[in-house]
Amino acid sequence: MRRISLTSSPVRLLLLLLLLLIALEIMVGGHSLCFNFTIKLLSRPGQPWCEAQVFLNKNLFLQYNSDNNMVKPLGLLGKKVNATSTWGELTQMLGEVGRDLRMLLLDIKPQIKTSGPSTLQVEMFCQREAERCTGASWQFAINGEKSLLFDAMNMTWTVINHEASKIKETWKKDRGLEKYFRKLSKGDCDHWLREFLGHWEAMPEPTVSPVNASDIHWSSSSLPDRWIILGPFILLVLMGIVLICVWWQNGRRST
Repeated sequence: MRRISLTSSPVRLLLLLLLLLIALEIMVGGHSLCFNFTIKLLSRPGQPWCEAQVFLNKNLFLQYNSDNNMVKPLGLLGKKVNATSTWGELTQMLGEVGRDLRMLLLDIKPQIKTSGPSTLQVEMFCQREAERCTGASWQFAINGEKSLLFDAMNMTWTVINHEASKIKETWKKDRGLEKYFRKLSKGDCDHWLREFLGHWEAMPEPTVSPVNASDIHWSSSSLPDRWIILGPFILLVLMGIVLICVWWQNGRRST
């Protein structure tokens, strides 16, 4: 019986694919925390001018509104977090960030083309992989239109809607604002993500149905979700092709 050489091209390719599969498993093993804010300049009586939702790994577990300045826990994870000292810090942060975002909306209102009340939807996102922060960003939608993306990892802005170009230039010149965004997303958000993961990993499974973090979520953070399904399937198909090639090559040599 002929042995398969580890130095043959098909076997080297197979080993490479196995390494890629391991790397893929590491890549999709990340965790994310997302804060979604909806800010209104004008609101009717009984309706909050600021609402926020907090997602861990796309699972909604906290809600906040400015009317009562309280955070509402959802599901088992929310109840676990509610019993920690982090709860008070989180409530204070959501209120402060909501007020700051409302001031930003007030400042840019003259540059917004609208006949109705102005709204600002903001997503603060952070991600951890292999025990380190690998992603931190802010995404802005003005009156429901995707407008700006700020990558807090490399401090760069991306204009999604050309009508927001002037707003981007205004914010880009404000180094204090950029540092503020970076501190919250790369610092505080990552800190809370580490805190919440301890409770998340102790749970047998999510107790709240997974929800898309936001209708305005368009960052590259959604890429791992597609690879969770497609990546292993593609690699398994390629590995099968390589094995067939090895079998066919050995069959030819034996004849």
